[in-house]
Amino acid sequence: MAYLGDAIDAHLAVATGDDPALFRELRAAFAESARRQLDLLGRARCDGNWEMAALRLKSLAATFHAEDLIAAAEEALQGAPGEPAILRRIAALLDSIEPTAELDSIEPTA
Repeated sequence: MAYLGDAIDAHLAVATGDDPALFRELRAAFAESARRQLDLLGRARCDGNWEMAALRLKSLAATFHAEDLIAAAEEALQGAPGEPAILRRIAALLDSIEPTAELDSIEPTA
């Protein structure tokens, strides 16, 4: 599996320029939002809730051209609510983009 963070980091770098604090903040917001959609997928008991969470995740992933996450969200749209294999795949992708110590060491410029 490819490291999903590369695509996200590249798009965030363009958007944030030389502001590492903003970069970290937006990256953390992306990860938090994606985790929230994964949680909603995991709790969905009907097709409507499952579909809405998958669509939101797909839209979020598309914003940053995270192709693997887009594909996983599309897979969720085709699957049944609570499908364990899909939930595990999305969780693994999100684990690959969690903020790292390397990003935490970036100092904001004055």
